[in-house]
Amino acid sequence: MVIVIDPQIAGISGDMLLSSLVNLGADKNKIIEGVMKSQKFLQGSTIKKIDFQKIQKRGIESTELILEIDENISERKGVEIKKAILDSVNELSLTTKAKIFAESCIDTLISSESKIHGISENSVHFHEASSIDTLVDIVGITIALDDLKLFEEKIVCLPVSVGGGTVSFSHGTMSNPASAILQIFKNSNLNIQGNNSKEELTTPTGACILVNLTDNPVQHYPSMNVSSIGYGAGQKDFKGFSNVLKIIQGKQSNFDMDSVKILETNIDDISGEILGHLIDKIMEQGAKDVSIYPGITKKGRPTNLVCVICDDAKVDSIIDTLVLETGTLGIRISNSNRFIVPRTKHNFSLTFDGKSFEVNYKKSSHNAKTHFKIEFDDLKNISNALDKPIVDIESFLRKEIEKIEGL
Repeated sequence: MVIVIDPQIAGISGDMLLSSLVNLGADKNKIIEGVMKSQKFLQGSTIKKIDFQKIQKRGIESTELILEIDENISERKGVEIKKAILDSVNELSLTTKAKIFAESCIDTLISSESKIHGISENSVHFHEASSIDTLVDIVGITIALDDLKLFEEKIVCLPVSVGGGTVSFSHGTMSNPASAILQIFKNSNLNIQGNNSKEELTTPTGACILVNLTDNPVQHYPSMNVSSIGYGAGQKDFKGFSNVLKIIQGKQSNFDMDSVKILETNIDDISGEILGHLIDKIMEQGAKDVSIYPGITKKGRPTNLVCVICDDAKVDSIIDTLVLETGTLGIRISNSNRFIVPRTKHNFSLTFDGKSFEVNYKKSSHNAKTHFKIEFDDLKNISNALDKPIVDIESFLRKEIEKIEGL
């Protein structure tokens, strides 16, 4: 199964995610009971009412969290809220993965505030996040995810809408997204995007929960058969769109999926030797693949199209290399989702003519058929060491691997 989180339009908050999980099928009574048990760990706050109700959000029937609380506290230390959350999940007898998730969520929130203000994590004080709302969101979502067994599923996330305009809070007014949101997403692979709503669409609590739930960004929905959909309503109403978070559960194909960057540039004034050197240098920097295609550009000029596939983290260093090594004046960047046949790495040792070698190979399976590919560097090393043709070495090693794999 695959779970798709879709915050492209309305962003994400803790109550929206919790409500969408209930709409998806999580046991709301279990969530309510667990949250009510947890309130005793946060002194000074009382939950007067908690429930989930169906509501229409600009024509979309969704689930909304109803929460009424009684508290007179304007700030709390982050470690105080963390202890309350940990005590809660421990008492509720949740799975180990659930407990780790809950702790990671509050740690991310505390860490972001610590880095923004340049203080130790033990000194962090929450203002907006000091309410028992934070405990309700993190504990409630942890219970819901555990109930739906989603910690065992693959979860991907579409670009996260953060809104636009400005946001006002305890530290004053600043541009949206605020520093906490940016800090939370800073070390995540997830993508954020703004829009013209002039509202904060993604909250710090929602962001910290999301980055701990998934680190798999996608630009488009994966190929899947939809089995269930959860709609979670936010508290605000907007004129131009439904303030609703969507979670989609479905069956994905047997292929894995990831998202990559594609870098392209046209080169028409360097030699083939430099292009060959360029391929080696870019691959050394961690690119997934490099291809060079001949072509014709304006005024009938012959050219070479350099195409690089890489992860987000490698983009800047590879762009530097392309510019410095080729003198190119422009590089196109695009996002692409990939279907990947699952593969595993294997190795074994053997002795040829009294010499020992280690052989590495990748194995993949699809439609009940198994394929394997021997690492070419190993073939080359053995060929050179024994002074035998690569084709002979490969033929022998394939027979050995077939014995090992039982093929």
